[in-house]
Amino acid sequence: MPVSISQRCRLSGVGGAAVRRDARRLLASLGEARASLGVRLVGDEEMQRLNRDYRGINQPTDVLAFAMREGRRAPGDGAELGDVVIALPAAARQARRRRVAPAREVRTLLVHGVLHLLGYDHERSAAEARRMRAMERRLLVALSIGETVRPGGMRDGAAGARKRSRPSSSKGKGTR
Repeated sequence: MPVSISQRCRLSGVGGAAVRRDARRLLASLGEARASLGVRLVGDEEMQRLNRDYRGINQPTDVLAFAMREGRRAPGDGAELGDVVIALPAAARQARRRRVAPAREVRTLLVHGVLHLLGYDHERSAAEARRMRAMERRLLVALSIGETVRPGGMRDGAAGARKRSRPSSSKGKGTR
């Protein structure tokens, strides 16, 4: 699973190797081990430019997702998934506000962006927002303890109903 990291901005405690490791584990947990993913770690100025150019919002945001594939997919089809762009200064501010480590906030933004690439869209409806947030929580727990999450959203050994994601257009989808 090729994961490319482009780090145009630095943040203490956040390194490209750790982000790549998290991204690989995340993709494997989601049944996307063969998919390729790009992750760009940028500053506020670059993020504002991207947000303005692709979403018409002239202000920085914390994370953007640029999907390379649209419509229904089968897990593990091996295609290019897309790019997740994370603004490290925004991640640092949010980490301070939430009183968490910057690396943890970057991990949260990575999970959020990848879910957008897979068709989750919290802007579609309140129900979709709840579903996406629940999946984010499951994935973050799984990543922190080394567990995997099956493509239907359940952790290995977890009970409960499986939910399917609906595809959405997430070209330049802003988040959070």
